[in-house]
Amino acid sequence: MKKASGGGAEKKRVRRSSAPDPNSDAPPRKQAAKKDVFQVFAEKVRDNKDLVSRWAVLQETRVEYFRGKDFVNFIKNHPEVKDVLESDKNLETEEIANILLGRSLLVRCDRVVKTVRPGKKKLSTWPAHLEIFPEQVFSENDAFFAWTFVKRHPLWQTLLSFFWPVLTLAICLFPVYPHRCKLLILYSCAGVLFLILSLLLIRGTIFGILYILLGKRVWFFPNILAEEATLGELFRFWPKKDEEERPTWTKRLFYTLVAMLVILLLRHHAPDEAARARYQKRVSNIIDDVLEWSPTLALSGMMDKQQNVANATGSADAAPHARKTDPEHESPPSGDDAKSFTEQYDIKEVSDNVEDAGEEDKHHD
Repeated sequence: MKKASGGGAEKKRVRRSSAPDPNSDAPPRKQAAKKDVFQVFAEKVRDNKDLVSRWAVLQETRVEYFRGKDFVNFIKNHPEVKDVLESDKNLETEEIANILLGRSLLVRCDRVVKTVRPGKKKLSTWPAHLEIFPEQVFSENDAFFAWTFVKRHPLWQTLLSFFWPVLTLAICLFPVYPHRCKLLILYSCAGVLFLILSLLLIRGTIFGILYILLGKRVWFFPNILAEEATLGELFRFWPKKDEEERPTWTKRLFYTLVAMLVILLLRHHAPDEAARARYQKRVSNIIDDVLEWSPTLALSGMMDKQQNVANATGSADAAPHARKTDPEHESPPSGDDAKSFTEQYDIKEVSDNVEDAGEEDKHHD
């Protein structure tokens, strides 16, 4: 009986120990639910285009980050995103950001280069290299925060990932396309390349003229060569505000002389009309070879080449036999054989002369 009562007490202790603690802030299920809620909130905020963000390198890893003051302005202008937090939607922006930092959805970063570069008035607004800040607390003043979770890819990116191998295979099969399709692809690619080069040339020319004459740095399409720019920022036309110091007149005069020297060298070493015609003919021949190539011509060319090789080997084998059978190409005898050969030849010649003389006598008679 004592053993049975002892076993029942142990079971009661196990049950009591497995029961939730009433003094805890929230049960485990609610805590898990809160974690999911903040995860959804972070994903929703990150997917929103109104929160300005950039890409940078953090410990050899590319991360997407934003500024603390931009996060505050975003929450102020879009209070509806806090509805996802349910019971925690009344929290302040700083408290929400600290919860995201505590759950490792965000990490506070700091710029690696903390000194102003020569020729600049202030630090870069969006640094390209970051490092982890020691104190993981939210702040608005010159504070950067990077997302730590992997962003969910939209459907079009998933479809695009399957489309890339198909595009690669299509590029490899370009030589077997029909002639019209080759022409269409060639002229389309050449047109796009010409457009890009013309845009860069005009952009650089305008920058150089305004820099030399007015001392202003004006880049139209300022993000056309940026690596971290979005598609909308990539084709932004209007230039950014020039925040650097105005260049001195000596520097502008130096670049003017350099530009004039480069133009004179290009003009002096420019090809003449005959050389240009040769280059154009050579390039057109290369393009024609690529456009006119087809598997049928390639196979016929291989067959003709094999036939020519066979004919060459056959003629080479027949040459020694011809030399053996042709009396004109016989090697002259040597030694005693040469003497007997000459004697036989003389005797034959004498007999032929005697026969000819006898025939002439008959004719005279």
